[in-house]
Amino acid sequence: MRPGSTSRHLPKGMRILHEDRDILVIDKPPGLLSMSTESEKERTAYHALTDYVRKGNSKSRLQVYIVHRLDREVSGVLVFAKSLEAKQFLQEHWSENEKKYLAVVHGRMPKQADTISSYLVENQALAVRSTQDKRLGRLSHTAYKVLRETRDYSLLDISLLTGRKHQIRVHLAESGHPIVGDRKYGKQDKHHKRIALHSRSLTLTHPHTGERMTFESEVPALFSALVGKVEPAREDG
Repeated sequence: MRPGSTSRHLPKGMRILHEDRDILVIDKPPGLLSMSTESEKERTAYHALTDYVRKGNSKSRLQVYIVHRLDREVSGVLVFAKSLEAKQFLQEHWSENEKKYLAVVHGRMPKQADTISSYLVENQALAVRSTQDKRLGRLSHTAYKVLRETRDYSLLDISLLTGRKHQIRVHLAESGHPIVGDRKYGKQDKHHKRIALHSRSLTLTHPHTGERMTFESEVPALFSALVGKVEPAREDG
């Protein structure tokens, strides 16, 4: 375990929150892909961490394995496995994990706490939307609690109850309160260069020890600039 360790093999802004024989947990900076796409193969968290575990040795057979992903624009806690067995365990038990996000949205939410549910479907343009057709969409649930309100924005504590592509972004946009800086689903906003969505914490069962572990990421400065200082996460109870 090397919390907060750094390496010349890691991209600028990426921090390692935890590392052991089975998992590698990072704080992903915004603007970095989790994994490669057709147009970008190397500037990804996956590529950087593979290079990290190989210590720059191109002949090494060590690698990391993708468990889940965050959108390019989204920052925060992201976990990789260091073996196929660990990957399979984490993915098989993924629904048992607790995924907490912070988001700043435009306007004030109609309720201080609620769960947004809909069937989500992706179209040919790779955009996600809700549908009334249960045969096409996948049922998705996003729970939120308002932490703070200003005249223009609301700070939300979000629990991701299901893990669909762009789920949080679509649910909030369709509720009439898009995330600040979300150019795909929200308002055209020239003032905010990144989306105000952050993977704040992840609680999972360790694939080897069975221990429940929680990993937390620092809140980006953007959030404090929008709604004032955001206090560190606290465990309930």
